[in-house]
Amino acid sequence: MTLTEARLTGHRATLDQALEAIRTRAYWSPHPEHPKAYGESAPAEGLAAFKALEGTRFDLGQPGTDGWAGAEVSPYGPELRIEYPHADPDVLLPAMRAAVPAWRDAGPERRALVCLEILARIAARTHEIAHAVMHTSGQAFMMAFQAGGPHAQDRGLEAVAYAYQEQTRTPGTADWAKPQGKRDPLKLRKSFTTAGRGVALVIGCNTFPTWNGYPGLFASLATGNPVLVKPHPRAVLPLALTVGIAREALADAGFDPNLVCLAAEHPGEGIAKTLALRPEVRIIDYTGSTAFGDWLETHARQAQVYTEKAGVNTVVVDSTDDYQGMLSNLAFSLSLYSGQMCTTPQNLLIPRDGIATDAGHKSYDEVVGGLAASVGGLLGDDARANALLGALVNPDVKTRLDGAAGLGEVALPSRKVTHPEFPDAVVRTPVIVKLDGGEPDSEAVYLSECFGPVSFAVAVDSTAAAVELLRRTIRDQGAMTVGAYTTSEKVERALEEVCLDEPAQLSLNLTGGVYVNQTAAFSDFHGSGGNPAANAALCDGAFVANRFRVVEVRRQA
Repeated sequence: MTLTEARLTGHRATLDQALEAIRTRAYWSPHPEHPKAYGESAPAEGLAAFKALEGTRFDLGQPGTDGWAGAEVSPYGPELRIEYPHADPDVLLPAMRAAVPAWRDAGPERRALVCLEILARIAARTHEIAHAVMHTSGQAFMMAFQAGGPHAQDRGLEAVAYAYQEQTRTPGTADWAKPQGKRDPLKLRKSFTTAGRGVALVIGCNTFPTWNGYPGLFASLATGNPVLVKPHPRAVLPLALTVGIAREALADAGFDPNLVCLAAEHPGEGIAKTLALRPEVRIIDYTGSTAFGDWLETHARQAQVYTEKAGVNTVVVDSTDDYQGMLSNLAFSLSLYSGQMCTTPQNLLIPRDGIATDAGHKSYDEVVGGLAASVGGLLGDDARANALLGALVNPDVKTRLDGAAGLGEVALPSRKVTHPEFPDAVVRTPVIVKLDGGEPDSEAVYLSECFGPVSFAVAVDSTAAAVELLRRTIRDQGAMTVGAYTTSEKVERALEEVCLDEPAQLSLNLTGGVYVNQTAAFSDFHGSGGNPAANAALCDGAFVANRFRVVEVRRQA
């Protein structure tokens, strides 16, 4: 289809609303969270579109395709049997660079509007993408729909808004005159053009392929860079669909579709390292393990590298005026998507002498037992458990879960949940392990990330000791989220001081329907970029500003 000027310029209102939202930090989203908002026929059509992809070859029409790759198996059991283009970078990367001049000349506003058209087309296929996310990440359908659909689209739009804002700080032209006393002034006519750095490489993750992939993809594209998407080999489909939609929208808008391309890989090929060191690649966005994130930061010296790595998320439990609300909130936070979120709490620091609550003093054992009972009650019904937990994303998570029982006293054992529709799905409830924070052997356990449905109830000598352990954890291990419960203003100030000194995002006394492991686009910052867990925040000005340069041309007036 040809993209009409009216449709393209119609996105300007959405861009303006996004700019206002990041200024005010108020709640706003143009993307509905409820599946029914997409029309009566959308659920069936989305499922049918997803099913139609199984066993097919996903041809994107990219240059340099030298073969086909793909071996995705759903965490729910079925093999997807989809093949994706395997690229020869010596052919593909030059073609991507050749697409840059017209995209650069389009300017920040035009690029932003085309990006919003891409997002609008993605939103129209939210149901299809939700099934793709579900069957590559193991998320339950509703979470895959919301986090993989509207929430991911919000983060992409947020990145476009920041990109536009940063690029338009400098005017396009300026007349410059310097007085020279009795002589004629010196006069120059100056122009300022934003230019991308080069090819941007997005290295996708297994757990949240769209939510974690869209910010970097759209931040780079909106700032004038071609984007090469290298999905996680277990989660190719959601990003392949995204690339296909982007290529169609770019072509319809009159641009070279090779501004966005896909790089699938054969099992064990490890092309991320090869691509990351290519001289054409000047920006890298990565979500995943600390080991590979550190490798990228150390070795991909030609590129600006944005990483979200592992951290040890901590909750300090000092006191509460809503004991049951605290337990319920923590239980949900530990259970959601089987703890397979980079924001899920791992360590719960609880004074060994107990805490003050509205239900009276509670000992350490009572708090841990209450939390275990709350998780058990939340997940006691298998239907609800399946809807919250989803499936374990890969065998490594199950191995860590199985090994957790040997790390300390088990306060809540994990149990197997059978999925009625997908009997091969590996569904497990969380385990809670009690540890003594004063024992060196325990410290080695709780100061390492144990990704998955495993949490540690760490007994500490006092709240002051918990605050200092929190400081050390953020400084040395990093944290994407920090939570705390306290009725003391003094403790609140101490916690805030830690999170300001060792920058980390803090949530205090959450007892309702907002959880420490959830963030809202346009308002909440995901990560801080100020501790070892991530060197960037989603999204802020720093996330986009170094993806482009302003090139000045001076002419004699």
